[in-house]
Amino acid sequence: MSKKQDSKETADKVVRNIKRQTRRKFNAEEKIRIVLAGLRGEESIAELCRSEGIHQNLYYRWSREFLEAGKKRLEGDTLREASTNEVKELRKQNAALKEALAEEILEHRLLKKSGSVDGEDGI
Repeated sequence: MSKKQDSKETADKVVRNIKRQTRRKFNAEEKIRIVLAGLRGEESIAELCRSEGIHQNLYYRWSREFLEAGKKRLEGDTLREASTNEVKELRKQNAALKEALAEEILEHRLLKKSGSVDGEDGI
């Protein structure tokens, strides 16, 4: 072996070690993509993990969390978002209550100005 080839192999080893020691952060979309790729079964989990640069244990943990979250959602354990019809109905009720409150405030002010409030009218 030549010195040039030895230094190249040494450099490759250093790069591999740095990559191993550097922890990569995966966002939710990446985790879902990887788990779904594993569930599709187009390649083995070992091959998928190797190509993504993750340990198989990490893949299986993500897979378990993904399936448990889906199970909880289907069981109704998590709060669901309000449907459009519910939101429209609540907005109507809110507007009606605001209108009723505004009428009461206006009536109270009118009575106060006329002197009928606080027992001044003899009642």
